[in-house]
Parts: sequence; structure tokens; C-alpha cells
Amino acid sequence: MDRIILHCDLNSFYASVELLDHPELRDRPVAVCGDPNSRHGIILAKNEPAKRYKVQTAETIWQAKKKCPNLVLLPAHHKLYREYSNKVNAIYDEYTDLAESFGIDESWLDVTNTLHLFGGDAKALANAIRQRVKRELGLTLSVGVSFNKVFAKLGSDYKKPDATTVISRENWRSIVWPLPVGDLLYVGGAAQKLLGQYGVKTIGQLAACKRETLETLMGKMGDQLYEYANGLDSAPVRSRLDAEPVKSIGNGTTFPENLTTRTQVQSGIAVLADSVATRLRREGLYAGGIQVTVRDPAFHDRSRQKQLPAPTHLILDLTNAAMALTEELWTPPAPIRALTVTAIHLSPDGEAYEQADLFDPTAGQRNARQEKLESAMDAIRKKYGGDAIVYGAARPEKEEDPLP
Repeated sequence: MDRIILHCDLNSFYASVELLDHPELRDRPVAVCGDPNSRHGIILAKNEPAKRYKVQTAETIWQAKKKCPNLVLLPAHHKLYREYSNKVNAIYDEYTDLAESFGIDESWLDVTNTLHLFGGDAKALANAIRQRVKRELGLTLSVGVSFNKVFAKLGSDYKKPDATTVISRENWRSIVWPLPVGDLLYVGGAAQKLLGQYGVKTIGQLAACKRETLETLMGKMGDQLYEYANGLDSAPVRSRLDAEPVKSIGNGTTFPENLTTRTQVQSGIAVLADSVATRLRREGLYAGGIQVTVRDPAFHDRSRQKQLPAPTHLILDLTNAAMALTEELWTPPAPIRALTVTAIHLSPDGEAYEQADLFDPTAGQRNARQEKLESAMDAIRKKYGGDAIVYGAARPEKEEDPLP
């Protein structure tokens, strides 16, 4: 029996939440943004009227204002967004125990085993959930209904706002295959560009490729995209209550002024590595690899990663490795607008110590002093707060989530 999966996507979530307190702006172009008076002024979300002016998420405020001079800018209230997200999730939980969050404003619901409790009609249930969220919270949803997660998400994207789209065994080829290949889950800009070089512009053209060809071209991702395009996705919907293993820990920041010297960049890297290392120790994890992303003032990102000689959770190790990667990506005095440092290939304490001993029997002795220092820093921060002590550099003006 086919599964019955809904993908629920809150429309223009940040902007919609803000407009609950500003109903007079509902028909005007509105965007939620960072501080318009600083270099953090980036569009975070926009409402439907703003979308008609081609205002884009992640573009700068001045770019958005150039397209839409009458754009109304509202500051972000992230705590409020989390509160509304929790309220929506509580509604979802009344229909199934298999509700998996995908970011703050999207969720998959597997209702295969509960649909009979709500009338047995998947589209009717999707409509009922949309109407309930609108009635109780004042927010609108787009919902996709399908037999796998990938097609359910395509369905929620297919018609916006406030709509339900069913992608079934009978109609999926006619709906899915004509769509641009970039609409498929996890096909980012780089993958889209690569596929385009081989004439693959639509999901149907991707589906027609030989699995072996895609594997050769894109590795494991090629095999995964072949299955997605051909309706073969079988990934389960995970309950949000099930803890998913942490795959990476990262931190990024946009600097108030461009960095142009090695000293400036090393100070920024040290602060980010400090944050990442502290979180690794808090989670009882070690990093087996490191990744660095450098963003220039034109919003061009370049990334590089490498395996570490031995797993670590020490600031000094992460700083040195991240700086070495940065110097492969950047030549001073080229300006750097933002940096992100991410710990990858994570492993638990015990595994990491075993690996470290295999790689280098003297690593424990050499790192004992640094371990003691950083453990003392953790204790001071726990007692007096996160800003009580800083390792090796002054903290930048503002820390943010890793770059989108």
C-alpha cells in the first residue's frame, strides 16, 4: 500500500507573522529584514505583493528598494517566529505522531495509519488542516499530498499561496516531469548548472538519464536524484521527537566592515572556531574534518573542506585548520564580507579518542594542556556567561547562523 504524506509549507512565514500585528499593511509590499542602517541589511522574507516586484530573499535592502521603492521594511522577531512554529507543530501533532520538521516553516506529515480517523480523504484532510491553521493562527499553508516526501514537497511548492496539490500515482509524470530540474529537492545551483551542461533542464530529462551516468557525474547524489525524479524516494518521515544525529556544527558571521588583512581574518576565524569548539564539547563530539566558506561583498561564496589529522574539539586545532583552508580560498587584500566555519565528520568522545590514539599515540600528551585550558574556559562561561572570556580575539559585532 502506498504511503500518504503531506508536506505543509507556511506561506511567507516571517512576513505573515509580522502582518498579524500590522493588518493595515497586508495589501502593501512588505519585507522582513536585518537592520537597514547596517551592512546586515538583507531581506529575510517577503509577502506576496513584494514578490510581484521580484523582491528576493537574501538580496540586500538597497537592491530590493531599487525594484520596489515603496517596499515597507519590518525588523525580524525570531522568538515570535519560533512561538508560532511551535503552535503550528502542535496542530500537526494532533493528526499523526510522524511529523518531521524541515526548517521552521515546513513539515512532512505521514498520515498513512491515521487518515481513517479523519474521514479517509487525504485532500480533504489537507484542506481541513489549512483551514484550521488559518482560523486559529491567521496564517496560510500550501500543502502537497503524495506517496513520497519528495513529491509531497513539490506539491506544496506547485501552487501558492493557500492551496492543496495532489501528486498521485496517476498524475505524477504529467505534473512533475515538466518542472525545472532546480525545483527538485536538493538540486542546488551548482547541481543545476552541472546538469544543464549536459542538456538536463527538466525533472523529466533527469529521470530519462541512466542511473550509472548520473552516478559517474555526481557520485551518490546522482543516484539519489535519479530515484527522486523517477518517484522512487522511500525516505521515512521521522518524528520530530526522534533525535537525529548531529552531522555538523557550524557558525558564521557577517562583519560590520570588510576584512582585508590576514590579522583581521585570523581574528574572525578564531572567534568562529571558539564557538564551534565550545559547542562540540557541549555535545560530546569531535570533528574529523573542517569546512570554511568565504563570502565576498558581491555575495559570491567559495567553500573548501578537508580531513583533520586526528579528531578534535580544540579551538587551536580548528583555528589553524580553518585558517589554512581560508588562505587557499583568499588572497589579501581581497575583501571578505562574511565567514563560516563548520566542523564535519563528527564522532562521539570514545570513538574520537580511539581514532586519535591510532593516528598519533602522543596526541593525548600534547593536547592535555590545551584541553585543560579550554575546559577551564567552559567552566568560566558556564558560571559567568558566554561572553565572560574570549579566546585569542575580540568578538565580532554580531554572530549569525551559518550562511544560507
